[in-house]
Amino acid sequence: MRWRLRLLPALGTLPAGLRASGAGGRVLQDGLSGTGGTAPAPDRHRPSPGRGRGDTVRAWTELFRVSALFSVPGDALAGAAAVGRSPGRGTALAIGASLCLYEAGMALNDWADREEDAVDRPHRPIPSGRISPPAALGAAGVLTLAGLALAARAGRPALAVATGLAATVWAYDLRLKHTKAGPAAMAAARSLDLLLGATATAAGRGSGPGPRTARPARGGTVRLTAASDNVAAPPRPALGALAAALPAALVLGAHTFGVTAVSRHEAQGGSTAVPLAVLATTATLGAIVLAAHRGRRPGEPTTPGLGGDGLGVTGPGEYGESHPHHPTARASTPDLTAPALTPLLLTAFTGAYLRTAGPPLLHAALNPSPPLTQRAVGGGIRAMIPLQAALATRAGAPGSGLAVMALVPLARSLARKVSPT
Repeated sequence: MRWRLRLLPALGTLPAGLRASGAGGRVLQDGLSGTGGTAPAPDRHRPSPGRGRGDTVRAWTELFRVSALFSVPGDALAGAAAVGRSPGRGTALAIGASLCLYEAGMALNDWADREEDAVDRPHRPIPSGRISPPAALGAAGVLTLAGLALAARAGRPALAVATGLAATVWAYDLRLKHTKAGPAAMAAARSLDLLLGATATAAGRGSGPGPRTARPARGGTVRLTAASDNVAAPPRPALGALAAALPAALVLGAHTFGVTAVSRHEAQGGSTAVPLAVLATTATLGAIVLAAHRGRRPGEPTTPGLGGDGLGVTGPGEYGESHPHHPTARASTPDLTAPALTPLLLTAFTGAYLRTAGPPLLHAALNPSPPLTQRAVGGGIRAMIPLQAALATRAGAPGSGLAVMALVPLARSLARKVSPT
């Protein structure tokens, strides 16, 4: 009689497990992996009694997808490089804020999709009963507040960008995810994350060597830099940082848009056109990053952004003393990588980006099955790290690029234990 009583609960969960056999993973706090039925059994959301501390920790790491966290710090480092500043206190605060907001989105994503996951992915922490829906929603709220608090310590401009980022994350998870605006919303979130690093670094007091003044240029005219403490003009570091970092943010956003678009088909497969289009976009982005650097004249310093003069914020010979290529700033800049290595590192990082994202997309285009489509999504997530490294190196911070690339083996190691999707 006892074995019969034990068998009945197991048989009651069998249909959900069978229905989950074709479900795919998710990307970037993305809940586009399935659109199956709803109405999970009420007792699915009750935490199972007798679970140890190890099981609880495992459940939360799965909810937060901690292996995907390594794609976050590179946003702030690339943003700092885009404004010509060495990473400092503001950059660290931006990284902390980004991590909190990213994890808030992960928890909110699973809370919003708890009914779909009960059918398509019953092993997830909420439908399996390891984490309750109120706990996941509460974690999302606490992490959002923590992220905004960290951004506020970096200054009002950083808080404004972080507020927009948080609003985008919540709007995506609660409303936009299953709409045509979903990829655009996710791309906006990634771009805002890079801009957060730029504004926080530009406003940070410890990120530059000190006050600067207007510098006379050839012909007797006075050119003003976009430096935050330029005493010859009203200080507007936020606008200057946003303008300088916008090209890099758009590149990262374009990549994120493509990965999210592919993820919409990861559970069902069947799309050939989308992976091909994203593959072409990936090749174009790699070419843009390389061409922008190779297009500089010999001896011309690297400017923030992706064009010769960025977006008009600075130009050759117009840098303030905070720029790492300015003669008076080199002593205070921790980036000691030889300038001759910059082109080599940029080529290597861009090649790693193309090699990580390209082949899985090609395979998904040739055979748009769910497993290969999911592999293309995972490759797109991993490719963000070398893309961030390439953007930082392109902006004149190869040391930051190397630091970002150092996260790759850590991400791979943890991904074997906790899936990033």
